[in-house]
Amino acid sequence: MATSRASTPYSAETRGVVVRVRPYFLPDQSSPEERQWVWAYAVEIENKGEDTVRLVSRHWIITDALGRVEEVQGDGVVGEQPTLKPGETFRYTSGCPLQTPSGVMAGAYHMVTALGDAFEAEIPPFSLDLPGAARVVN
Repeated sequence: MATSRASTPYSAETRGVVVRVRPYFLPDQSSPEERQWVWAYAVEIENKGEDTVRLVSRHWIITDALGRVEEVQGDGVVGEQPTLKPGETFRYTSGCPLQTPSGVMAGAYHMVTALGDAFEAEIPPFSLDLPGAARVVN
């Protein structure tokens, strides 16, 4: 499978939870003549804090190059609600199709500590750009 990977991940930290995202274009799953461009994104969630945390749900905001916004909410990620002890990391890969050749994604993970304290861990805004395009958040 041919892919184009970004060299440096986008990163955000909230209360010791670091979220890193590395998007990459999937040309073999895309069909520009049918107005469909597909990206995958690898996510790494690292618990640098002192509390055990559980990822309960996700909220994505996906904006295409024409400014159309889609919001996606749901339990966990890739069918899991991972619990991360201090120093642990969880990784997963998912994907996003767009009807334009670029866009941007951002959002938050709803986290709960072992003591029941809830907070939103920021998912950094990241740009979905074709290979060779300038790497900037749309």
